[in-house]
Amino acid sequence: MLIDSDILIDVAREVDTAIERLDEERKTSITTISSVTQMELVVGCRNKTELKHLDKFLEEFEIISLNYEITQKAIGLLKEYKLSHGLLIADSLIAATALILDAALLTKNQKDFKFIKGLKLLKYP
Repeated sequence: MLIDSDILIDVAREVDTAIERLDEERKTSITTISSVTQMELVVGCRNKTELKHLDKFLEEFEIISLNYEITQKAIGLLKEYKLSHGLLIADSLIAATALILDAALLTKNQKDFKFIKGLKLLKYP
């Protein structure tokens, strides 16, 4: 299972629904994040203390780096969905990672991904 940044932000903010859902998913699958998600979370840190907390928090996840296959898939998704649905670069890379890994994506932002053929979205909450 691939986890989007919005879920992890809610976990960091101690939102019970997000914490419970993440705990539930960890019982049955390996929890992974894209390196793009990692970058989004780093950008959201306001100081070095938050960066330290983030680094510690991310130790719990397998981080999937971008590679040629993921990048090419993301380019294909952008060509197919940028004009028709407004797909953004970061979202295309996250979706491509999930598709290449054949992993379901856990995200609150269902509308950003629901139109992508073959992408498995997990309902949240």
